Amino acid sequence: MTYTVYDDILTLSLVHEACLLLDVSADVFLKLFGEHFFLFCKQAGYDTMLRTLGGNLIEFIGNLDSLHSYLALSYQEMNAPSFRVEMTDDGKMLLHYYSDRKGLYHIVPGIMEAVAREFFDSKVTMVVLNQSEEDERTGKKEHVVFLVKQTKQGSETRDQDHSSHKRVGETLLRKMREQCVSPAGKKHGWDLIRAVVLSEKGSLHCTFSPSYPNKLWVEEKTFCNAFPFHIVFDEDLKVRQTGVNIQKFLPGLQARDAMLDQWFTIIHPQVTFTIESIRKFINSQFVLKSYKDNHTTLKLRGQMLWMESLGCMLYMCSPKLRSLQELQDVGLHLADLAQHDVTRDLVLLNQQRLAEMELTNQLERKKEELRILSRHLEAEKQKTETLLYAMLPRHIADQLKDGKSVKAGEFEVCTILFSDVVTFTSICAACEPIHIVDMLNSMYSKFDRLTNIHGIYKVETIGDAYMVVGGVPIPTETHAHRVANFALGMRIAAREVTNPVTGKPIQIRVGLHTGPVLAGVVGEKMPRYCLFGDSVNTASRMESHGVPDHIHLSTSTYRYLKDAGFNIQERGQIEVKGKGQMTTYFLLGNPLVSEDSIMGKEVGGPCLYRDDLHSQSKKESDKVPDVKTVRGDTPSDGVFAPDPTRLASITPFAWDITPPYETDENSSEISASNFNSRLCVLF
Repeated sequence: MTYTVYDDILTLSLVHEACLLLDVSADVFLKLFGEHFFLFCKQAGYDTMLRTLGGNLIEFIGNLDSLHSYLALSYQEMNAPSFRVEMTDDGKMLLHYYSDRKGLYHIVPGIMEAVAREFFDSKVTMVVLNQSEEDERTGKKEHVVFLVKQTKQGSETRDQDHSSHKRVGETLLRKMREQCVSPAGKKHGWDLIRAVVLSEKGSLHCTFSPSYPNKLWVEEKTFCNAFPFHIVFDEDLKVRQTGVNIQKFLPGLQARDAMLDQWFTIIHPQVTFTIESIRKFINSQFVLKSYKDNHTTLKLRGQMLWMESLGCMLYMCSPKLRSLQELQDVGLHLADLAQHDVTRDLVLLNQQRLAEMELTNQLERKKEELRILSRHLEAEKQKTETLLYAMLPRHIADQLKDGKSVKAGEFEVCTILFSDVVTFTSICAACEPIHIVDMLNSMYSKFDRLTNIHGIYKVETIGDAYMVVGGVPIPTETHAHRVANFALGMRIAAREVTNPVTGKPIQIRVGLHTGPVLAGVVGEKMPRYCLFGDSVNTASRMESHGVPDHIHLSTSTYRYLKDAGFNIQERGQIEVKGKGQMTTYFLLGNPLVSEDSIMGKEVGGPCLYRDDLHSQSKKESDKVPDVKTVRGDTPSDGVFAPDPTRLASITPFAWDITPPYETDENSSEISASNFNSRLCVLF
């Protein structure tokens, strides 16, 4: 957050982690951060302000504290460092860095090098001469002295500057000649001399020498009224003179022997309250704070001026205020500030600035709250979609989400399965409802997993009745084979579910029928994807006329399965309610596939269905060219049986078969090292 103050512990932790990740030292990283921070400040709108701090690097550094003092009006909790430039007798430049935030001084060379390069077209190198705990400045924990070496970027720049100065000089010389020659044609003697002198005073005058009066033409009373906030004190910090408004706020300063350090403490720069320390940092902006009394505290900020002849220090200051509220809290009014004092304008402008900052801060907080809510909303949306996709086919659910109407679709052929629990009514009458719920939940969870394995659609469950369909809503050639293997898996899974009455495995009846259906979405409050048609009734009759622990097939389903390798036994003619005499069959098993494959437990098992392999091969062929599928004889059940003699010479490749619906993780993992499939070998 832009206007949030973060602890330095977090900053140092981020630096530490970044150094570990980038494999660089902390001093190198902090120096790079210093360069980046300077560019960040420029892009944030402080470019013009930074350029106006000084005409050279020394002036720029000297005014950094003033910039920090100005920014503190808006960022009250800002804890900025302090800088001081010292020129040695041999002409070397020393930069003193003071901070109570330890471990960040390596940022300074990065900032200064970027400033010198961008603003003053020069190259700066900085070397740490001394690093110590600060004693002359109270409150600052770290004092680092840098030796600064500054050079121009290159000789080309110097040559350009030299030629530029040469052109300017030639222009001035030409103008001077013109001004001197033009009056020579008309004037003679003293007139010519006068013209040259006036010309020198005009265009060639390049120095300024101020003129001081012999007497200060301001009486004491007028001065104290014109500058209501000023203090004059001597070398012993004894107050000699104060402005009228300071006297009004702190009457104790009118006493004869009032000492400045008894009424004020220095907030910035954090130096000891002595004349020597103040003169050492006299170019800094000083902030003084009055000690608490019965009223409120007063903060003053301004400039210290040393008066050598009087041996006194003049502190020209103004109240340090950030807003109209602070002005009111201190007990002052705008009328108490001199009209020439820019504090008036600063308070009013900063009042608007603070309002904008508060608005921006609120927007950032709202933005963060919205981001968190959006993340939670996305998580809830995924839960809702998961529930919706469990109730409806995915493409149907997507159409409903988009507000589109879903038209009913006619499917020419599909295979429908019904199942129920044998003696379910007796079980319900003999045990508690919770036991019934647990039994059905255990059974249906196993059945639901099998639907993912075999790629069929679960239509609905009503009580103990379970209904699925193959070939709807996504048509597939192997709809009958899928539902048949699913039925075999149901019978195996049912043996793992215990009858709560007898304690033995439950028995189920299963019925299958193949034929045309009409499918569509029914209802608005709880929409369901339902099947309609005589095929649904016939499949239900196959289940109700079935035998416990048997899979009952109609004649149409038998025709789809008879040449697919399934073990099928004819039941014969039976009377079916509403249908008359029908020849039906029992599905006993599938010798071509193991029970583990049917249950999806076999790792690296065969690809059970031809259309699964075909669709997957089509996807992979777009990615991997010239991939051939080894095929042997292709039986009508859609199971590939490659020539066993060729498998020995082929390096097995495990093809990841993904059914059209989400499957269990174990069912889709195929290990190349444990490969025994007859179906998905590539070369």
